[in-house]
Amino acid sequence: MSRSTKFLAVFGAAFFLPLMVAVVQPQSVLAASVSAAEEKEEPKYKDVKTRQRQSVGAKCAKALEKIQPEIEAENWAGSLQMLKEIGASEKTCATDYEQTQVWKFSAYVYYSLDDYAAAIREYLRVVNGVGTPPELKLDTRYTLAQLYTVQEDYRNAAKQLEAWMAESTIVGADAKMLLAQIYYQLERKKDSLRLVEEAIADVEAKDILPKEGWWGLQRVLYYEKNDYKKVVSILEKLVKHYPKWTYWRQLGGMYGELERETDRLVATEVVYLNGQLDKESQVMSMAYMYLGAEVPYRAAVIIEKGMKDGIIKRTAKNLEVLGTAWYQSKDLNNAVKALEDASKKSDTGNLQARLAGIYLDLGRDKDAYKASVRADKKGGVKRPESNYLVMGNALINLHCYNDAIDAFKKSIKASKDEKNKRYPRQWIRYADTEGTRLQKLRDVGATVPGCSKG
Repeated sequence: MSRSTKFLAVFGAAFFLPLMVAVVQPQSVLAASVSAAEEKEEPKYKDVKTRQRQSVGAKCAKALEKIQPEIEAENWAGSLQMLKEIGASEKTCATDYEQTQVWKFSAYVYYSLDDYAAAIREYLRVVNGVGTPPELKLDTRYTLAQLYTVQEDYRNAAKQLEAWMAESTIVGADAKMLLAQIYYQLERKKDSLRLVEEAIADVEAKDILPKEGWWGLQRVLYYEKNDYKKVVSILEKLVKHYPKWTYWRQLGGMYGELERETDRLVATEVVYLNGQLDKESQVMSMAYMYLGAEVPYRAAVIIEKGMKDGIIKRTAKNLEVLGTAWYQSKDLNNAVKALEDASKKSDTGNLQARLAGIYLDLGRDKDAYKASVRADKKGGVKRPESNYLVMGNALINLHCYNDAIDAFKKSIKASKDEKNKRYPRQWIRYADTEGTRLQKLRDVGATVPGCSKG
């Protein structure tokens, strides 16, 4: 793998905050050996005075120049062997500065071999070397911070990066974000957030769009502080500048946390209309939102489509919700169809009791009576008094008055309070009166309908 394709992913797949490791590369040894004269430069680092530039001697330069083509050809094993031979010689690269160049080359080769531990060891020798120029020492600290982060040694990563920041005249936003990520891993959340805020403010002041991962870390930090309003504001920026369906889903969830139900519904609908809700729980949640918003027809259509697409299973629970949505939409025929399918999969009589009530509303009295009987036999009805009340009403419509009175008496017996007993008692009086009236008509030879429960 070439150096340019290696990335540092501090938070893994969850946050996607890649930072390319800026490894200190070996400079051209030939160029270094030619510049043996004194040069005056403007200082780039704190407390760095103009000084005589160190150089590599001809013998050392020649040895290191031989390695250059091998490195360019990515012959890492060969390069490393040549460097070990140079290091073993006391005469080839003898000065402190020349040794620094050998360590720098070695660190780069180890890094290219993915041997980060060895690369760190060599870069530490550069940092601690007597002959290391201050600017190289400083640049190497930054590289060490990144390599320690790759190794998940966050304490040493922080130590090196803090030292780098203390000496650097300019600390850019990228460096602040790297330390912010390291602090996050060290549970220094307050310091992490401070640096994230600084980094974002730095680039925004220059009218530059912050990187996606920066807002990502900022979002996580505010979420862990339970500052949901701030999380929402960050997600709104992300869906605008880095639109992804995962951000829309998260935004919908955060709107829910703030009880902004209409906004939550709109955000989730955007995801749904683009075919990005592909799990049963997601689609059913969408349907529940519409039920809560008192738009049951939309909820029913969503569930129907989910079942047709194979996303939502036709379980008793899901079919019951579908039936409820159709019922609330005043589409009783579709409600009956869904609840009939649900009742076949249910272990209790609750759905049969609900069906009985819908059958009664539809004027299907015989079906209402049979469904209420099935509910009673199956058991487990949550409100048996209501089931008996429906049964009695269906029997009255079928002119089975004595049977209706028996059903109403069962409703009274099942009722737990006096309020619920009032209606069956009224119906008993009606059934008794109507049954007696019709019987008198029969007694004088009139043709009147009889019990037709079947």
